[in-house]
Amino acid sequence: MTSIARAAAVSPDALRETFSHFPQGVALIGAEVDGTPLGLVASTVTAGVSLDPPLISVAVQTSSSTWPFLRTAPALGVSLFGTHQSPLARQLASKDRASRFAGIDPEVTADGALTIPGSPAHLWTRLYNEIEAGDHTVALLEILDADSAEDTDSGTEALVFHRSEFKGTTVS
Repeated sequence: MTSIARAAAVSPDALRETFSHFPQGVALIGAEVDGTPLGLVASTVTAGVSLDPPLISVAVQTSSSTWPFLRTAPALGVSLFGTHQSPLARQLASKDRASRFAGIDPEVTADGALTIPGSPAHLWTRLYNEIEAGDHTVALLEILDADSAEDTDSGTEALVFHRSEFKGTTVS
């Protein structure tokens, strides 16, 4: 057996590098708040946290300036992005909040849940609970409704974040 000496603390940069080897799906969590479309792009969505009640989770940085507004919305839309939406994901993740939705015509439900048309799958949710977790808040979202594309063309291939890049998935 080989013995490995460990550092007392792992640096954030070392963690980012290590975590980058694990591909994660890309989604937009969105709502219209006071007539303004808001959204945050996340690669920390965990599907299937619970089936009863139906829950997903998303980890949001505590420094997010968008989450404090989204968390007050009565409903949140979740758009699970496909590979064809990589440029859109970059735009929506932009630091320039004023231009995030420029040229985008989101769909908004009566209760304010915002989704992006053309995404392979959508969830309509509401905030179920929040847990403080270091420099993030883990938000549990209760799924109220779901819809997904039934065709299997390349437009429905999941967009993932892997090695600090947006990529598709390849089945071998």
